[in-house]
Amino acid sequence: MKHYFKYIKYVLKHKWYVFLECCNLGIPLLGIIHDWSKFRPSEFIPYAKHFYGRDRAKQNKLEKIAGYDKSKDSDDNVFNKAWLYHIHRNKHHWQYWILTQGENKDMILEMPEKYAKELLADWHGAGKTITGKNNTAEWYLKHKNKFQLHPATQDWIEANLK
Repeated sequence: MKHYFKYIKYVLKHKWYVFLECCNLGIPLLGIIHDWSKFRPSEFIPYAKHFYGRDRAKQNKLEKIAGYDKSKDSDDNVFNKAWLYHIHRNKHHWQYWILTQGENKDMILEMPEKYAKELLADWHGAGKTITGKNNTAEWYLKHKNKFQLHPATQDWIEANLK
């Protein structure tokens, strides 16, 4: 039960920082409704268990003793499904804007500016929640090759990084 309280504390803190950033970017309503889907049981329960539900060191020790095969961990599958729900319910995620067309072909759609703003606010809010500081520009430069952003969206993000 403790993991649920830890997770809700994290989400509320994150939402607060995102709200402040959204206000600075002129989209306060998106800051209010940001990540509401994380309170749905299909996301909340798997996220809380994944991030706060286990003593990781103890779990790793038990897994080595038991010869545990992590690839068959149904908890990870549940979390992955929750993450999929989350990115498909929230337009501020860049993954939402990828149109899979089969045969390893994807079409990257341009994000409307209000969702690009919310994406940037989300990144700022995550940094402040996790590290206590705004290190978004540094984090972005380190990870930018992992994102699939439309060129116009990428240009907007890079022009507006603080």
